[in-house]
Amino acid sequence: MRAALLRVDGTRPVQSAVRRFRFTGPQRRGLIWGIRLAALSALALWALSTPGFTSMLSILALLNAVSFIGCVAVGMTFITLSGNIMSLSLGPTVSATACIFLASLGAGVITAALIAILFGTAITAAQGALVGSIRANPILVSIAALALILGMAEYLTGGQRIYPAGEGYRVLRGSIAGIPEETLVFLLTVAAGQIVLSCTRLGRAMIMVGSNARAAEVAGIQTARVVTTAYALAGAFSAISGILLAARYGSGDMELGAGYDYSAIAAVLVGGTNIAGGSGSVLRTLIGATVIGVIEVVLLLRGFSEQWQYLVTGLIVLGVIMLHTLGERP
Repeated sequence: MRAALLRVDGTRPVQSAVRRFRFTGPQRRGLIWGIRLAALSALALWALSTPGFTSMLSILALLNAVSFIGCVAVGMTFITLSGNIMSLSLGPTVSATACIFLASLGAGVITAALIAILFGTAITAAQGALVGSIRANPILVSIAALALILGMAEYLTGGQRIYPAGEGYRVLRGSIAGIPEETLVFLLTVAAGQIVLSCTRLGRAMIMVGSNARAAEVAGIQTARVVTTAYALAGAFSAISGILLAARYGSGDMELGAGYDYSAIAAVLVGGTNIAGGSGSVLRTLIGATVIGVIEVVLLLRGFSEQWQYLVTGLIVLGVIMLHTLGERP
């Protein structure tokens, strides 16, 4: 009976049908690009059909959303490119650096900004050192760091909001030629991040480590140092986002950066950076951050709650991972 189900070439009819409809590599890549273009077109139509989306107020809100998410996403790009998927502690890092910036304003806005950036750099560099030197699981390390940051913040602040110790933060709330300063700072971070990746040995080393860490070690690259530096850069860029948020709202607590790590990884993946590392760019992350910002503004204009934003972001990440998996299949 089993032999009767076999063809002359030894294959079953079902197997033969599956092989007949299996996509080749170029066909699969074409399908993926088609899905991406269709999704972007649908998003554009959805946004343009949303009442008030093209108003100046909505455009400014979009620029701010993209800037805050984008600074964190630029930092997340380094972590993902180095082969460590993501960090779930960048959101709390944003909140903590915002509070530190506000509490340090009595020493001057520049000094306060430097203190906040140094803190963000140090707290994530420590995570990178663990991941890079002893190959600790990056997700578990970031979860532990998240708990430590939240616990220490609760102990030091007693759960109270932090208000500015000076008025210097107001210098970051203006605009130049009609463009919000947050957007200009974000564009500078994009330029700086892309220069690091494209024009420095460090950037090339990150991509090599993300592609194949063992091969990178054989080539003489100190992978632990590269991973630590990638995390340190992620902390610095996240701290910039925290400073901008603190200046925008004039106060801070540990809820200020809630959800920014999820939005950042969504921006990185939507932009086309390989979740396994070794392929991507900050310019792609700029596109991804814009897409996530548009979605958040449209959901807000249509009256959806913040929980819906998390749901949509999660669905986007799931969809991008499925597309990536489809593209990587032989």
